[in-house]
Amino acid sequence: MASNFRQRKTALIWALGLVVLVLLAVLVLHKKPPAMLIVEATREDLSETITSNGKVEPISPDIAHAEFPTFVDKVMVNEGQSVRRSQPILTLDAADIRAQLTQARTNLLAAQTDLRNARAGGSPDEVAQVRGSLQQARVDESSLERGEKALEKLVAEQAATQDELAQNQASLAKAHARVQELEQRKEALAQKASATMESAGLMEKQAEDQIQSLEEKVRSASVVATTDGTVYSLAVRAGDFVKVGDILSEIADLHHVRVRAFVDEPDLGRLAPNQTVRVTWDAKPGRTWIGRTGQIPKEVVPHGMRSVGEVLCSVDNSNQELLPNVNVEVTIVARESHNALVVPRAAVRENGGEHYVFVYDGQRIHRREISVGIASASKYEVLSGLALGDKVALPGEQEVRDNMKVRGVEGS
Repeated sequence: MASNFRQRKTALIWALGLVVLVLLAVLVLHKKPPAMLIVEATREDLSETITSNGKVEPISPDIAHAEFPTFVDKVMVNEGQSVRRSQPILTLDAADIRAQLTQARTNLLAAQTDLRNARAGGSPDEVAQVRGSLQQARVDESSLERGEKALEKLVAEQAATQDELAQNQASLAKAHARVQELEQRKEALAQKASATMESAGLMEKQAEDQIQSLEEKVRSASVVATTDGTVYSLAVRAGDFVKVGDILSEIADLHHVRVRAFVDEPDLGRLAPNQTVRVTWDAKPGRTWIGRTGQIPKEVVPHGMRSVGEVLCSVDNSNQELLPNVNVEVTIVARESHNALVVPRAAVRENGGEHYVFVYDGQRIHRREISVGIASASKYEVLSGLALGDKVALPGEQEVRDNMKVRGVEGS
C-alpha cells in the first residue's frame, strides 16, 4: 500500500516538472527582442566649435589720465555721449602748476645769465674791474721799470741820488706785487667761472626739463577728444580730487570692438587666425555679433581656477550695442564641413582609438568600423564606413553585441 503511494507521488512530481519545462520553453520561444532607437545617416552642414567666456574691449581707446594731483574744474560732456575730434571733455585746476611754471622760467633766465657770465670769465662788472686794474698796474710797472733804468744812469753820472733810486725801486716792487695780485685775481675769476659754467649748465638743463614737464601738465589740464568716438567711461565729476595716474575719461570708436576670449588650454591647439566668432550677451538675449579671430595666444596664463590662452577677436559692432568691459559668451568655429554625412554622437563608440557603430538591417544590429571627421556637440562627421540612409542604433545604456536581434524604433 505504501509502495503504491510513493510511486504515484514520484509520477506526479515528474509530471509537474515536465509542465514547468514546457512553460519555460514557451516563454523563451515567445520572448520579444529589446527595443532600440534607430536613426538614419543624413547629410548636413556641421561645425566644430570652441565655447568660452570673454570680455569686450575698445580698439585703440583714448584714455586720459591725471598727470598731477588737483581738483576737477569743469566737465563738458556726459558718459555715453558721441564726441568729435578736438572737442573739450573736461578741465582741471592748474593754478598751482602755472605758478610753478612761472618760477621755473625765472630760474631758467637766472641759469642762462650765470652761464653767459661763466663763459665770459665771470660777471661783466667784476671782469671789467680786474682787467682795468691789471692794465693800469702793468702800465705803472712799465713806467717804473723805465724810471729805474734812467735813474741808474743818472746815479752813475752823479746827476741823481741813491735815495731817489731806492724810492723808485720800492715803488717798482709794489707795482710788481700789484700786478701779481691782479693776475691771481684774474686766474681765480677764470677758475670760478669754469666751475660756475658746469653748475650753471646743469641748472639750465634742469630748468628746461622742468619747464617742459610743467608745460605738458598745463596742457593736460584741458582734456580734449583726440578722435571721433563715444565717451564710454567718465570717471570724474566737477569738484572731484584726482591723484597722479587716475583715469579721467575713456573714448573710442565703438563701431568696431574686440573681444578678449579666455580659451581653456586643451582647446588652444584648434585655434587659427581668421576663424569665425559668434558673440552673445545675456543683456541682449537673441542677439548675436559676428567677428574673426585675430591674435592667437603665445602663452597660457592663470584666469581664476583655469589655465587659459587669451584670444583677441575683432567684432563688428556697427549698432554700438556691445559696451566695453562687459562679459560675453564666445563661440569660435574651429572647423566646418558642408553637406557632411553625419550620425548622432550617441551612436558612435570608441575602442583603442577606433570608432564604430552598430548598423541595423531590419532585424539585427551589426558592428561596423567607421572613420570620423569633425564633431559638434551632438553629431559626428562620418568620412568612411557608412552611406547616406544607413540606419544605426542608439543603444543608450543597454548592453549590445554584434549580430544582436532588436526591435527597431525609428527616431529622427
